[in-house]
Amino acid sequence: MPAAAPRPDAIKAIPVRHWGRWIGAAVVVYLLAALLYSFVRSPNVDWPTVWEYLFQPITLIGLARTIELTIVCMVVGAAGGVMLAVMRLSDNPVLSWIALGYIWFFRGTPVYVQIILWANIGVLWTKFYVGLPFTGLVVASADSGTLVNNLFVVAVLALGLNEAAYAAELVRAGIISVDAGQMEAASSLGMSPTLMMRRIVLPQAMRVIIPTMGNETISMLKTTSLLAVIGGGVEMFGRLQQVYAQTFQIIPLLVVACIWYLIVTSILTLIQARLEAYFGKGFGEKEAEAAEKRTARRTSKAAAATLKAETVQEGESR
Repeated sequence: MPAAAPRPDAIKAIPVRHWGRWIGAAVVVYLLAALLYSFVRSPNVDWPTVWEYLFQPITLIGLARTIELTIVCMVVGAAGGVMLAVMRLSDNPVLSWIALGYIWFFRGTPVYVQIILWANIGVLWTKFYVGLPFTGLVVASADSGTLVNNLFVVAVLALGLNEAAYAAELVRAGIISVDAGQMEAASSLGMSPTLMMRRIVLPQAMRVIIPTMGNETISMLKTTSLLAVIGGGVEMFGRLQQVYAQTFQIIPLLVVACIWYLIVTSILTLIQARLEAYFGKGFGEKEAEAAEKRTARRTSKAAAATLKAETVQEGESR
């Protein structure tokens, strides 16, 4: 028999050098470093004033109110969003159209305008009544000034109700992403729609809802700065704005606000990443790769077992 040909040597692949990319990256890094250096070294920033106000009680109290507002508004928005999403997907046309009208109004008007509208709601209605409309039956009433004078309540209504419109679409997208066959299977087991939504649909929809709701929470934290338009120092930026309106130290106090916003948004980003990892178990890239490796190991073991059995049978036949 002729000798077998020797196997060729392995090809040594040399990656292509993309010099243009490295030159472009070096230019971008140089420009960013120059911009950062000019900002840090600028005498107009007044860093001593920045460090002075960074941990002042007026700043820390405003930061606490900002975080409190963010949490309360997101709770109101998430609860309202779930309710509106269920109404939007309902077979009842009245509920569906009411939810659609709510979403249309609050998504169609700027949140800045809504804040001013809620702050001046007393101009539109001087009294609020609890009773049956069109019948004259009134159970209780209160002056609208009670609401308008409490700026925290105004802020929660303005931002929470606006957030509910956006959260409704996010929750609806998450519910739609769940396979309809699972709902049919749950229904065949005798589950009520409420139990099916709570045990089957929402836990799986959270994989889609959590990333977008995390982004909405970060956005809500920054949106609270718009409350400065109604005055009263409801949150951090409003308080710092009142200070620099008197001291004219605009840039240093704006830097203070930016530093705290960046710190809190970074913490929220880490929390969002942990929640995404928790609710995304079994759906991520790592889980898919692990499943593929397990399948490959099973296949190789089955093939080895089959080959061993064939070898044993061949030996016995001989």
